Amino acid sequence: MDSEKSNECLLHGAEVGGQSLVGRRLAQAVGSWHVYGSDDPVGPLDVWLIDDRGASIHITTGSDWCLIVEVSEPHAGYDMGVSGLITVGAIGEETPFADHLGESVLAVREDHEPNTGRMALEISFPTGRVRCESWAGDLRLTGV
Repeated sequence: MDSEKSNECLLHGAEVGGQSLVGRRLAQAVGSWHVYGSDDPVGPLDVWLIDDRGASIHITTGSDWCLIVEVSEPHAGYDMGVSGLITVGAIGEETPFADHLGESVLAVREDHEPNTGRMALEISFPTGRVRCESWAGDLRLTGV
């Protein structure tokens, strides 16, 4: 994977550069999960990072498996009938972002694939990093 190239996605366009997160203080993290019957929730499918000024950056995966980073407010959950529910709410301990609430973003590194675009975004905080990846079309978040 190449790092620090254009974040241009062939399907989704340029979106927002990860560097726009640098200097923002993470005030809140919101996620969406797929809930089907009595199964444990799957996800998060989406994550919104909301800074101390209320600006919101949405991180999710595209249909071409790229990692989408865009300016967008969290949406409401919805019912998909027999396919389950999409729930949306504040992130607790479900993701590594919970450990960095109240911290400022120090640096961001992006990984790209030539045919797909951005595949990963690694966000550095004073006490650690969070890696956001598109992995086989799913959003994967890991603390590093």
